Amino acid sequence: MRALFALGVLVLVSAPAVAAPPPNIVYIVADDLGFADVGFRGSEIWTPTLDQLAQTGATLEQFYVQPMCTPTRAALMTGRYPLRYGLQSFVILPDQTYGLPTDERLLPQVLKDAGYETAIVGKWHLGHADRKYWPRARGFDYQYGPLIGEIDYFDHKVHGIVDWYRNGKLLKEPGYVTDLIGADAVRLIRAHDTSRPLFLYLAFTAPHTPFQAPKAYLDRYKDIADPNRRAYAAMVTAMDDQIGAVLKALADKGMRDNTLVVFHSDNGGVRTATFAGQIDTKGDLPARNTPFRDGKGSLYEGGTRAVALANWPGHVPPGKVAGMMHVVDMLPTLAGLAGAPLAGTKPLDGMDVWPAISTGAASPRTEVVYNVELFRGAVREGDLKLVWNAPLPSRVELYDLGADPGETRDLAAERPAEAEAMRKRINGLAKDMARSQFFEATMKSIIGHHGAPVFPTDPGYYQQQD
Repeated sequence: MRALFALGVLVLVSAPAVAAPPPNIVYIVADDLGFADVGFRGSEIWTPTLDQLAQTGATLEQFYVQPMCTPTRAALMTGRYPLRYGLQSFVILPDQTYGLPTDERLLPQVLKDAGYETAIVGKWHLGHADRKYWPRARGFDYQYGPLIGEIDYFDHKVHGIVDWYRNGKLLKEPGYVTDLIGADAVRLIRAHDTSRPLFLYLAFTAPHTPFQAPKAYLDRYKDIADPNRRAYAAMVTAMDDQIGAVLKALADKGMRDNTLVVFHSDNGGVRTATFAGQIDTKGDLPARNTPFRDGKGSLYEGGTRAVALANWPGHVPPGKVAGMMHVVDMLPTLAGLAGAPLAGTKPLDGMDVWPAISTGAASPRTEVVYNVELFRGAVREGDLKLVWNAPLPSRVELYDLGADPGETRDLAAERPAEAEAMRKRINGLAKDMARSQFFEATMKSIIGHHGAPVFPTDPGYYQQQD
């Protein structure tokens, strides 16, 4: 009997460990969401789903993105700063024909080669005028939503042209954009073959302008007098409801316990009329980035430090993750979790930050490059941040973010040696940066005379799928 027991123990000890399956990944990006405009940051805006994810997961306290939409999405897809490939400035406008260079190997391609089903539901904004830039040519098995963004939430048009597609086929369907994006993600999850891991890039257009929401959501905020703030709040709550529906679909499918959910905004909320689109800006703009300075389009913290969280039951402990992270870190981090090799990618700026998220280890990141472009640049090293506005009269500003996160006290005159060293770092990056595709395209089309969206016009385009 004792011998049989010993044999059983030996068998148990000798049995090979069963490798844990790679996680499903639901990567959610909001559009122009203010850092302080969620409940778990103290907002009056109702976001119970995001609050629950934050309470049971990790809030990423120093998560950095680019100051505008296209550059952030490019950084996520490539794991590389957009200055490397010419997407560092502004966004791709509707009449512009460039896109994310096709020699960049993207996150969905990396995950697809590791066995993932890959899908984008929502906004793309990395190239629309040539189908070589479209999502299904860049590693996504499935695509639904707008190729540009900034569309009307009810008729799905930009500059009078419908920008709404499924797998390359133009769609004309009714519905509020945020509801349609959420509902399509739910359908995708319900139909998913769970023998394969899922990578779902869920990219909402909310709460980007125009500020529009269904009456039922607007009615929840009757106590907000300003119409822009009321509509903005309604849009955020509508998005939160759809995220809740997606989480429920994951649970119903039995996928939630093995799904990593990441959420963040693509940049700070809009605080300058220049980036507010065609809306009434007589009053205060609605987004709040408290306690940070400025907002979208700016290199100050309000434009680049995004509200962010990560949640995976049993794998991400609740709490705050204090270390610096940048959206470029997501490609190597997610590839590591997926067991996906990085062969074929260009030299990455991103680092694997999973130990910091999952165990509270120190972040490997000690520097953040906010951006480097023709007319400005900013870099952070430790707690010191340098902002260099190059156009004459040029201005160099130095801040200690540890003591002054609101960037209210310029230390450049007090600490000239450190300011000069960081200015040289920016200049060194500038010497190697790629030419800005935005400025080249804008000069060709003559500034200020942009036209309607440019989409492929090959025969049968509107009738066939990719």
